[in-house]
Amino acid sequence: MSINSRWTWTVPEFFNGCMRTSYAGTGMAVLAMCCVQLGLAASVGLIDYVGAEGVAFLRLVFAGLLMFVLVRPRLRDFRRADLLACVALGIVTAGLTLLFMAAIARLPLGTASALEFLGPLGVAVFHAGSRRALIWPVLAGAGVVLMTEPWQGGTDLVGVGFALGAAACWAAYILLTERVGAAVSGFGGLAVSMPVAGIVGTLVAGPAVLPLLTWQLLLAGLALAILLPVVPFALEMVALRRVSTATFGTLMSLEPAIAMLIGLVVLQQVPWLGGAFGMVLVVAAGIGAARADRRAAFSPVPQAVPIPPAGQPSQAVPQPA
Repeated sequence: MSINSRWTWTVPEFFNGCMRTSYAGTGMAVLAMCCVQLGLAASVGLIDYVGAEGVAFLRLVFAGLLMFVLVRPRLRDFRRADLLACVALGIVTAGLTLLFMAAIARLPLGTASALEFLGPLGVAVFHAGSRRALIWPVLAGAGVVLMTEPWQGGTDLVGVGFALGAAACWAAYILLTERVGAAVSGFGGLAVSMPVAGIVGTLVAGPAVLPLLTWQLLLAGLALAILLPVVPFALEMVALRRVSTATFGTLMSLEPAIAMLIGLVVLQQVPWLGGAFGMVLVVAAGIGAARADRRAAFSPVPQAVPIPPAGQPSQAVPQPA
């Protein structure tokens, strides 16, 4: 049995056995957030050697190679619309990674994460479809103001701009991941989107970074690619198949707080009292926006059944993870 067969069949079957309820999807989402923030904290140390764009380049290229080798997607099995969605997801993934790495090179991890979180907050508010839900962006904005302290005049506006760009990419990432996860069985969608992200990262940062690389940096990039984005992106795709977009948005509300905690413990980035309160406001806004859409009942995503080529018998497709 090939690596592709083992990945395509064994992994989804394992997840199907473990994830009978949405609680398992919740656990996957929380674990993904922890991996993301630990990976970002580890990335900060490499910025001095290859720059923010260099760290993003290493993560994206190795992640794309790993996913392509492990899964080996057969492009002929994809419908054209699904393949284009995977390519779009790859482009958005590259933008998210490049922009956020540039942001954390200029801002504390917790602050950058709070700004980036405005993206999924916007998705939750949009899904809520209620005027009352507009209070949550206002609350989050107040929290962001407390965290960035614009009255001090020391906020890096370029870093803020990068973080807001990452927020837009994260919103698009959530919507595209839901689309790809619903249409493509197994991890085939991720196996297409991550190589695309690696290509985009190479085009943007490769020429400046390649002359700086050593084998030590390559090994570090490989380790980071496993911790972030391969593991969390796979976990998020699994989670989005088990919980509604609103629930996913609620869980993502915890990410800025996790980022601030890891920034404090790992990077010794100590927030001031007002900034910590601002973080509470951002998290509360995210939870409130997602709960506003809780009326939308969760229904499992129908599995994608590929149509076999003419003349070949159809095969059973494992349930989506």
